[in-house]
Amino acid sequence: MIKVENLTKYYGYNKAVSNLSFEVEKGEILGFLGPNGAGKTTTMKMLTCFMPPSSGRASIFGFDIQKDSMEVRRRIGYLPEKTPLYHDLKVKEYLELVARLKGVANTSIRSSIERSVESCGLEQVAGKIIGTLSKGYQQRVGIAQAVINDPELLILDEPTLGLDPRQIIDIRHLINNLGRERTVILSSHILPEVSQVCHRVIIINKGILVAVDSPENLRERLKKSSIIRVKVRASGDPGRISEIISSLEGVLMTKIQHADEETVSLIVESVPVKEMRDTIASVLVKNNIGLLEIYGEELSLEDIFIKLVTKEPA
Repeated sequence: MIKVENLTKYYGYNKAVSNLSFEVEKGEILGFLGPNGAGKTTTMKMLTCFMPPSSGRASIFGFDIQKDSMEVRRRIGYLPEKTPLYHDLKVKEYLELVARLKGVANTSIRSSIERSVESCGLEQVAGKIIGTLSKGYQQRVGIAQAVINDPELLILDEPTLGLDPRQIIDIRHLINNLGRERTVILSSHILPEVSQVCHRVIIINKGILVAVDSPENLRERLKKSSIIRVKVRASGDPGRISEIISSLEGVLMTKIQHADEETVSLIVESVPVKEMRDTIASVLVKNNIGLLEIYGEELSLEDIFIKLVTKEPA
């Protein structure tokens, strides 16, 4: 559906995006992740034909973003980083204006507005002036204008920027629902947003592609060790418990995190290729140490992000 090849953008002598190449499949929710200034918004603007690339090419539905820009625009919905709203219009008035600007047939405008209002949860505020709405509802109106032409591809640039935690959760649910019917590219620097919504992640830093994969695969690729958390009943010297676990083959390090008269909590680092939980549980039971809790701790997307965009010292 979307094919990007060596896409590059200069602002004067500054290279904002450098030889970016990736593909997006139909029905996929793709997360475009990077720190502020990484080139996310510039890439979004090129894909939506808002600005031309300096070099490289991209096609959407087989249409070139430069040669066939009008055809591309007809088939996509776009929410820019700064939501394009007319604050003195009512929600339905604004959506009607956008529908006409996007070339929605006169006979379909009313049904398109009703569909957008319903899919974005705007029924209660459809007759209200946009400027009187909360930031969360204004963001919903911005998404409603992006889907008013029922696009196959939805491009959202920082859709939860400036929202409170409750509003962020609501917008995530909305994006998930919209993604059931169309392809979505979601640009963000908010890590939980990407990990909870997207099927696959593109990470860029300083305009350069760093990684492309699912969050799960990225975790596996970056694992140098596995972390296991263990909680047991206190049984004499906590150091003895640590020594018993440390003696196991595959254990790299054992650290006592907390100890009191009733329980001892430990962090165990082991080689990633070997599942150690059963082995640890067995040796504890064998030594009459009461096991209360044991679980593996995965790399968060934040851990992955930091590892990929931060250079390690030489």
